[in-house]
Amino acid sequence: MPGCVGYRGRHGGDVNIEQAVFLVGGLGSRLGGLTSERAKPMLDVGGRPFLDYLLDEASRYGIKRALLLCGYRAGDLTPVYQGRSIRGMRIDTVVEASPAGTAGALALAADRLDDDFLLVNGDSLFDFNWLALCPAPGEASASLVRMALAAGVAGTRYGRVVVDGGKVRTFTASGPSDRPINAGVYLMRKAILSRIGTAPCSLERDVLPGLAIEGLIDGCIAEGPFIDIGIPEDFKRAQVLVPSLLRRPAAFLDRDGVLNEDTGYVHRSDQVRWVEGARETVRWLNDAGYFVFIVTNQAGVARGLYSEDHVNDLHDWMNLALRENGAHIDCVEYCPYHPEGTVERYRRVSDLRKPAPGMLKKLLAEWPVDASRSFLVGDRSTDLEAAAAAGIRGHLFPGGGNLFDFVTKLVPQPRRIADSD
Repeated sequence: MPGCVGYRGRHGGDVNIEQAVFLVGGLGSRLGGLTSERAKPMLDVGGRPFLDYLLDEASRYGIKRALLLCGYRAGDLTPVYQGRSIRGMRIDTVVEASPAGTAGALALAADRLDDDFLLVNGDSLFDFNWLALCPAPGEASASLVRMALAAGVAGTRYGRVVVDGGKVRTFTASGPSDRPINAGVYLMRKAILSRIGTAPCSLERDVLPGLAIEGLIDGCIAEGPFIDIGIPEDFKRAQVLVPSLLRRPAAFLDRDGVLNEDTGYVHRSDQVRWVEGARETVRWLNDAGYFVFIVTNQAGVARGLYSEDHVNDLHDWMNLALRENGAHIDCVEYCPYHPEGTVERYRRVSDLRKPAPGMLKKLLAEWPVDASRSFLVGDRSTDLEAAAAAGIRGHLFPGGGNLFDFVTKLVPQPRRIADSD
């Protein structure tokens, strides 16, 4: 679903994050022969290139443009990804002429970078809500970087990060520790380019430590599975772990009467009155690792009361409003058909219209959903019938209730997300 990540700028006001930049130029020398004939992000993991999983994740959050910073074996990447589109997210590539390092690659792509962008390591996956990196509404920050930090990662392989008062203070050498690690996902300002020296230049060694000393890095600690495919042991472990992680449970939510009050044929933003706890519920589900889908009958289209453009515009507005709370809807399915419609093209019986299960089955076929852990919340018996027909548990939400209180009794405690160590 299209949209932008809301990011509160240092001078106040919202900045739209539309771009994700991926560092995919590393040598991968620790993988030996595996990377002698293929770029590390293109290595097969669970039957598809590892980079595909990262791009899928970016597209879920409404990113419109992905930029791949290619180096070693760039010819493996550009024919596959240049100009490709994933759920409306366009992919472009930049190729460095000689090794520039992670910071140098950013500097070389200066004319291709937005003022604010997400930066993602192309050889690791941290399963957390990327929108948790966005500051809360009204929160101003002068930082150049907002960094995702993975808590609970055991072992001595990774360096650790010292966080205090929401700020990254320093980076320590690898070793056993209960401190978080740098998870390789950042929210950055283009102004960071002024801190990058002559290439080759490393972001991790040459840029971030100095920014931390100046208090210019915000740290967002999250709990979630983390995997880096940079060594043979972890590459082998990723073959099962990555596909299983991203086969998620889903929360199928009816719209009118569940997310917003059902006041009758709602189709404009000024008609929306959020159900109490609705926006918090979506954020809770995002943090817990669920897909969040809207499945809604929209007979008003068939009755000529509004158009499909009205429906799509309203859903875009709802997703933007949710993003202010670090939340998002992964996909919306709606049925514009009704057998008694007044608009001929929409006057018909459709398997998409609840109580038929067509919308749910479509989502189950198009997304990597674990149906056994999924559920639907609706406010009518027809919603529950659709869920049963699709093999999904259904729950009837009582009118006038608090959606957050209702849903949090149905799902596990989401992974913790905090701003301090």
